[in-house]
Amino acid sequence: MTQRLLITGANRGIGLEMTRQAAARGDQVTATCRQPDEAEALTELAAAHSGNIRIIAMDVGSAESVATAAKCNGGFENGLDLVVANAGQLNARGGLNDPGHTEANIAESLMTNVAGVFFTARYFVPFLRTGKPGRTANSPGKFAVISSQMGSSTRAGTNAPIYRASKAAATNLARSLALELAPDGIAVGAWHPGWVQTDMGGAEAAITPQASADGLLARFDALTMDSSGIFETWDGEKMPF
Repeated sequence: MTQRLLITGANRGIGLEMTRQAAARGDQVTATCRQPDEAEALTELAAAHSGNIRIIAMDVGSAESVATAAKCNGGFENGLDLVVANAGQLNARGGLNDPGHTEANIAESLMTNVAGVFFTARYFVPFLRTGKPGRTANSPGKFAVISSQMGSSTRAGTNAPIYRASKAAATNLARSLALELAPDGIAVGAWHPGWVQTDMGGAEAAITPQASADGLLARFDALTMDSSGIFETWDGEKMPF
């Protein structure tokens, strides 16, 4: 069954691969990124899947930008089935004394990884409410947060503390949204995408973007109202909060 998706941070890495795989299976994908004019790989992908991928500019860390994107060309009047809050920022990998932990970098990480999830939900959840008629507990509108095992307090570590804190907050936000949106029949979950071979994960990472995206899309498909509020891995393993 064709779905209507919105994926943030779709210009690279896991977001780009999720866009590729969703479009290939026939879904209609709105792919967002901050600077579409510089998103060469995404532009080429959209050209290869004519009609299945629409690219719009959106900076998730700006409420104004997200609000504007939500009004873009009136393209969401028929609703959405799934929103994937994927956009993320990792600006420093070290501990307390890493010089990369500047005020500007910390602000960017928190605005992208935490406020970005919030703003995306604020302005796009209304389109999940106006999606396909006749939805049931097994076929709800869905909001997916790409978090990380680094956001698990149980698995705390000493590297990248700001990134860890931001992903912990994003996971907590997903849990809160699951409660708030339950009366609307909208299911919410948070996922660790795996240690992925992307610019962020590095070449030595354990899995490919293709494997991560394939697993994530399968987990989104499996999400129901009964499982809303989950925190799990791309391959379905339960993650400790």
